[in-house]
Amino acid sequence: MCAREFDVDGVLAHLRRRPDVEAPNLHAVDATDRLLLDEAADALAADPAAVVVLGDRYGALTLGAAVSAGATGIRTFQDALTGERALASNARRVGLADRYRSLPLGVELLAGARVVLVQLPRGLAELDEYAQAIAAHADPSVRVYAGGRIKHLSTSMNDVLARSFSHVHATLARQKSRVLVASGPVPEPARFPLREHSAELGLTVVAHGAAFGGAGLDIGTRALVGVLGDTPADARTALDLGCGTGILAAALARLRPELEVIATDQSAGAVASAAETAAANGLADRIRVVRDDAAGSLDDDSVDLVVCNPPFHVGAAVHTGSADKMFRAAGRVLRRGGEMWTVFNTHLAYTRALERAVGPTRTVTRTRKFTVTASVAR
Repeated sequence: MCAREFDVDGVLAHLRRRPDVEAPNLHAVDATDRLLLDEAADALAADPAAVVVLGDRYGALTLGAAVSAGATGIRTFQDALTGERALASNARRVGLADRYRSLPLGVELLAGARVVLVQLPRGLAELDEYAQAIAAHADPSVRVYAGGRIKHLSTSMNDVLARSFSHVHATLARQKSRVLVASGPVPEPARFPLREHSAELGLTVVAHGAAFGGAGLDIGTRALVGVLGDTPADARTALDLGCGTGILAAALARLRPELEVIATDQSAGAVASAAETAAANGLADRIRVVRDDAAGSLDDDSVDLVVCNPPFHVGAAVHTGSADKMFRAAGRVLRRGGEMWTVFNTHLAYTRALERAVGPTRTVTRTRKFTVTASVAR
């Protein structure tokens, strides 16, 4: 398809979520995308050559800016690998693949930026890291348009932006979405990544803003760490699937010196955190960290043990699609007789899904809040 065939609405109508989870209640474009493009329209038209997009979920902001303002050379950063791949696929579909390039969060992404569009992340720490990076590297005249659904916004987001910008105001709401506009960057020493030593674990945990749980130990991971000593003693290759800050990978590598440990996550922030956690604990040569979607780069029947603390949401929606995808991935990469050890909120009752995707599943430990199971690969 040729981009000239489409206006903004035409482009947005062609966007898809895949390879991310697709379902009737999950959409590739929402009212926030449209409101952001409308609120930033004048700024985009005035300066289409200095546009940066952060957190674009499936390409609506990047491709919308390319069509509405004729923007070229758009620089984008998406923490989620699925979002990065969806943008690439959608851009090819509508003939706009040459209008943008994906870059890591940092100087090359943000240097000289004068218009920044942001899909507000769920976590304040991730927003804080974004804001600091923009203030440090963008043009002093930069204007930041950060949008989200009203039900997910809080005044704390204004406060976070106000740490890095002298002027922050909210636009009028539309279709249950709102945009925060920030200007007047105030550069300051970087606060990320966070580092925290856990006396309980005997590990130093490093966390970038996008990493789930920050530099602390969430209670689900704690439940799984507590039983890692009971995992099969004859395992030689282990995978921390959806590794976050890499606590499980680090705990396994320290507990079992003979293990080859792989840590994968689709989040760029999580992968950076896990690599730095490994290094901070002298385990960098023991843990291979890979940014990957559901262990897609690993061969079938290639690991003996999988440990996993899966998410129970997709973006802001409560949905088990991501967990199901991870269970299927574990079933694929595990050798016959290998085991998947999983922790999850007890009320989610994942046992049947694990039995379908991996194999016979037993309960290792259960509390009112969390259950740890072990599934044996067929």
